[in-house]
Amino acid sequence: MKSFTRRELLKVFTGGIASVISAGQFTFLYNNKKRLKEKSMSGIMNIVELPEQGPWPTRDPFLFCVYHKDTYPAANDDLSPNASLAGRNLGQDFSNKDGWSMYHGEKVPGFPKHPHRGFETLTVVNQGIIDHSDSLGSKARYGDGDAQWLTAGDGINHSEMFPLFNKNSLNKIDFFQIWINLPSTKKRVDPYFKMFWDNNIPRVMESDDNGLTTKISIISGHYKGIESLKPPPNSWANNNKNNVGVWVINMDEGARWIIPKSTEKTLRSLYIPKNNKMKFKGEKLITNSRVDLIVKEDISIFNSGPKTNLLLLQGKPIKEPVVQYGPFVMNTRSEIQEAFRDYDRTQFGGWEWNTSAPTHGKEKMKFAKLLDGKFERPM
Repeated sequence: MKSFTRRELLKVFTGGIASVISAGQFTFLYNNKKRLKEKSMSGIMNIVELPEQGPWPTRDPFLFCVYHKDTYPAANDDLSPNASLAGRNLGQDFSNKDGWSMYHGEKVPGFPKHPHRGFETLTVVNQGIIDHSDSLGSKARYGDGDAQWLTAGDGINHSEMFPLFNKNSLNKIDFFQIWINLPSTKKRVDPYFKMFWDNNIPRVMESDDNGLTTKISIISGHYKGIESLKPPPNSWANNNKNNVGVWVINMDEGARWIIPKSTEKTLRSLYIPKNNKMKFKGEKLITNSRVDLIVKEDISIFNSGPKTNLLLLQGKPIKEPVVQYGPFVMNTRSEIQEAFRDYDRTQFGGWEWNTSAPTHGKEKMKFAKLLDGKFERPM
């Protein structure tokens, strides 16, 4: 069977069949991913090779994760790349030509207006800026260490554009976007989003015996008694009993760190992107992989490459059927059909901009206008 890229998941009105996925497994989307290990070793349950492009496979309660890392050229005055776009399939450019893609953007790179229902997106930006706009009238500019947690719930249309500001140097963007499922009782809740500004996100610095450091950014969950900011109220992560953890881990070259054990009934995976090189308790080098961990053990890891940018995802599984068609994620096919009818009828709200790909001005200043109309800026 075919595996789908993020661009195909976002193409709502073009062919395809809703995929029925058994609870906790993306068997339709990811059954062609090579499993490298099937037995435990040094705290490892399994190793799954990550695809060169497209979404990374995840485990319940997560739906998938994408990792964007682009190095754009200098910017024009209109926040677009100061480079020829010839030879790119504009509107569908995932080429990584010259180290960057336009994605669905035609002037500014990014993802113009598209709908969601029935799940959450968590966008964690290591570097670069994202402009958010949505059909309920809210908007935000965030990045460079910030995160945005969006509960799509009953339905929202939004755009995610990547404005470029540096006119005399390269413009880099580096972020994870994680799709988190909602249980059936929460799939039709009111949409909601909140900002986790960089200076409010708890971060812990650990030093090994050689004085080399590991930084753990706690986007969700807790680490050695330090709690993350509170997730949205209807999120699966909002209940501490579900033990949802999202950590970004930066290790110095040559650093050692121990991943502390967690509670049973939790699925835990460590994502090691390409060009990161890790060893587990002296075992062989692992790169470009999802490593599924035994949660009841402390696990020692060693960074044998340059400074890392790792992602740890964990949580108690929801264990409900998942039916996904593009950006709609529900429990039954009839609910997917209902989502299409509702979207055709309401567009999940209005759209106050005269473009499907709005940006928010030339001044690189972070802000958020929330769904309740309140404005906030990072302190």
